[in-house]
Amino acid sequence: MTPPLPTRTALPDELCERAQWVGWRTQTRGGDETKVPLDVSGGYASATDRATWTTFDEALAYAEDGTADGVGFVFTDDDPYVGIDLDKCRDSETGEPEEWAQMIIERLDSYTEVSPSGTGYHVIVKGDLPPDGNRTGNLELYAHSRFFTVTGDRVDGTPTEVAARTDELTAIHAAYFDTHAADTAADAATTVGYQSTGGVEAGGNDLTDEDVIQRAQNAANGLKFSRLYDGDTSAYDSHSEADMALCSMLAFWTGCDAQQMDRLVRDSRLYRAKWDEVHFADGSTYGEKTIERAIAGTTEYYDPSGFTSAVRRSTTRTRTDTTNTRVNTHDDDAAAGATAEMGENGAPPTRETEHLERLKELQMHLESVLEANERLQEELENERERRRGLEAELAAGEQEDEESGWSLFGWFK
Repeated sequence: MTPPLPTRTALPDELCERAQWVGWRTQTRGGDETKVPLDVSGGYASATDRATWTTFDEALAYAEDGTADGVGFVFTDDDPYVGIDLDKCRDSETGEPEEWAQMIIERLDSYTEVSPSGTGYHVIVKGDLPPDGNRTGNLELYAHSRFFTVTGDRVDGTPTEVAARTDELTAIHAAYFDTHAADTAADAATTVGYQSTGGVEAGGNDLTDEDVIQRAQNAANGLKFSRLYDGDTSAYDSHSEADMALCSMLAFWTGCDAQQMDRLVRDSRLYRAKWDEVHFADGSTYGEKTIERAIAGTTEYYDPSGFTSAVRRSTTRTRTDTTNTRVNTHDDDAAAGATAEMGENGAPPTRETEHLERLKELQMHLESVLEANERLQEELENERERRRGLEAELAAGEQEDEESGWSLFGWFK
């Protein structure tokens, strides 16, 4: 079904004023449907050839004549725009978005419309897109040499204009395309011996429920754990994300013991009736799936014997430090990540929300590091002030000695 054509009044004025428009038509290539750009003078357009672009009004007239299925906007190096394509994340019948997509839309808070298929979204912002990676799963970001199909079917509650969102773009890009993220857990652990053994599966440890809570509360991210355990979800966009964050931390501290994790969640103030509701086609409850996904996403777990064992890394690695017996876990739950609640059809979780959750955890860790740095700076300044005071007292004492004739240097005069 061909979507309705957009009107000028439905689109941001600044986009309509640029001669960066093309027509488009759906074609089947290699058995798959794809949308190809069209030059209004005939033939195909190119996202890198300005001579094949035109004004919005001309592109719209071309589509209204039936020659094209719709109109599209071309992103170039000469404009400030970035397009964010969220694919296969919207129920075309109910209009409900998947949670990971809703999080991105709300965070970018810029002009957003429903894609021609009705199963995705297009968001347009102004900003600088970081390099190194622009597509993963059902998320794609691009700033040049591509075009967006434009429907004008704006999502309710989103701005009518294109907003500047460089900081938000950087944060989302870091969460989804950071090539260093996979090593976060391994680099964060400081242990007696660190070993990565590929496919090892955690099977719990000997910690009691009280031990788990005590260790989690005394860890570097203990304040965050305590807030979640006490039912505080204010740091998260939804209660489901808070559930996943708590389960990710519990997966680390319990050695991925599903029964103990379930018991601890039920003892927490985060527990709610939804935990026991069947939400999936296989008969699994919301709580069971949340624990299952938290365990699947856990890359390291705590072992009271003094080391953490990575369960999802493919390279064997050993590191020994006989002088340090403390396990540093300030970002182990961040490495585990968190995904949004799965749909009732039991579809596998996407990685999008997992990356966003990882970003949140890394940001919180950075904030704690900055706070610690400020405290150290303050202590350093206090120490400098104390030293200046001692030097002043010493200088005053020497002055008194000179005036009284008892200065050491006076003996040599």
